[in-house]
Amino acid sequence: MNPSTTCRSGRRVGFLQLLRAEWTKFRTVRGWVLTMAASVLVTVTLGLLIAGGARSTCVTWKGDGPCPAPLVGPDGTAVNDKYYFVHQPLKGNGSITARVSDMTGQVRLPDAVPGVRNVKEGVVPWAKAGLLVRQSLTQGTPYAAVMITGGHGVRMQHNFTHDVAGGPVRGPLWLRLTRSGDTLTGYESGDGKTWTEVSTVKLTGLPETVEIGLFATSPGALWEMAKAFAQATATFEQIELQGANGSWRRDDVGVSLGPDGKSPHHPGAVVEAGDKLLVTGVGDIGPATVEGGLRADFTLIGGAVGLVPVLVVAVSFFTAEHRRGLIGTGLPAGPHPARLLAAKAVVVGVVAFVAGLVTSGVVVPVGLAMLRANQNPIQPITLATELRVIVGYAALTAAAAVLALGLAALVKRGIVAIGLAIALVVVPYLLATAGLVPWLLMITPAAGFAITQSVPTFAHVAVDHSLLGGYYPLPPWAGLAVTCGYAVLALGVAIAVYRRNVSSSAPLT
Repeated sequence: MNPSTTCRSGRRVGFLQLLRAEWTKFRTVRGWVLTMAASVLVTVTLGLLIAGGARSTCVTWKGDGPCPAPLVGPDGTAVNDKYYFVHQPLKGNGSITARVSDMTGQVRLPDAVPGVRNVKEGVVPWAKAGLLVRQSLTQGTPYAAVMITGGHGVRMQHNFTHDVAGGPVRGPLWLRLTRSGDTLTGYESGDGKTWTEVSTVKLTGLPETVEIGLFATSPGALWEMAKAFAQATATFEQIELQGANGSWRRDDVGVSLGPDGKSPHHPGAVVEAGDKLLVTGVGDIGPATVEGGLRADFTLIGGAVGLVPVLVVAVSFFTAEHRRGLIGTGLPAGPHPARLLAAKAVVVGVVAFVAGLVTSGVVVPVGLAMLRANQNPIQPITLATELRVIVGYAALTAAAAVLALGLAALVKRGIVAIGLAIALVVVPYLLATAGLVPWLLMITPAAGFAITQSVPTFAHVAVDHSLLGGYYPLPPWAGLAVTCGYAVLALGVAIAVYRRNVSSSAPLT
């Protein structure tokens, strides 16, 4: 059955007829069409200008040069894999147990005196030390580890992107890591007698012989999207190995070299003190959210500005007829105002979706191609993620347009509605880009920009709370759901108001 609305003249107007009529209105107003085209042009132009001008360089002791391709983990994510490892080969099943009695470190803070390094005692929150089993010393290979951290308690992590929280760290703590085939289990204990399982993971295809041992590492101290030197030193004692009985091997995995090409820069180390091992490490084992290269959503950095013309058109699509008294005036003939508003929402939503799809469908793949052509390292991205970014931006554009239309129907003043729409959708995004009040991307319609993130925000990686650093407080679909929720609410309230107004103005019989 075709839904229809009854006019007071007795003529029935089908909803599909309304859609056709509203589409005809839209496409015959040249200003609206050109403004939507301007939205596409603005976002694509800004994205390609930025992508074309981007030049990533890495500083080495030989000078600046192109950055290497990011290191990739087992699931294709860009990762960091740098740590100090005291280990032995383990053939078959076995375990390692140790008491971690202390973790100290050094952190470089902003220089109090220009040119004088300001290094203080302390550890960063995600400094790590504990027990590690991994396939090999080759960077990026599968692993599992149970550890204490500088500020996040006990953790069980594996394959860089997976993290499970254990208990808090209050003084010395025993850790245990066992291997049974492909299954690894991490435990913690306050007294070395009563054990609590932290997590169990399965590393499919783990070879018969693996490396098992003690590790320490520390990501840099975060300074405004950059990381400065930090290191961690952990004291291990009462070390017990089952299944391995060789001599300890020492490897500074991933260490960089100094000016002579031979000496390690910020090397790790191990010091034996009786039955204790003091292991010092620098680096991180985890996802590389900033260091892993430029992100695909970098090409949509002009998307917020490009939404402004869309919001203007969506508001004008309602107010143009409202000013002429053609909507909600109680005229004796014409479609029901609520149904007319719904038809307008469908038309402006579809038009905005198409405009957003053209925008992202051009700027994302072309922008990525330009970034690669300029020898920039690019964060790995799957086809599914790229499609989600492209279609997601189109969905965000449509939701923002419907929200603006709903606001216009509620406030009935074009300038006010445009200002509200920009304040709710565009302004929070711009503030978050500058690193200000990022929590607004959780509670405002600007949350929908999360759908464009091409690299997840990992809870176990410290990042600058700025969109330029890739930080979104909500996952992609959750963010889009917030924007859609606002759009549905605004349109739903407006429709309800018009239904009530029509009912109250109906003649008594």
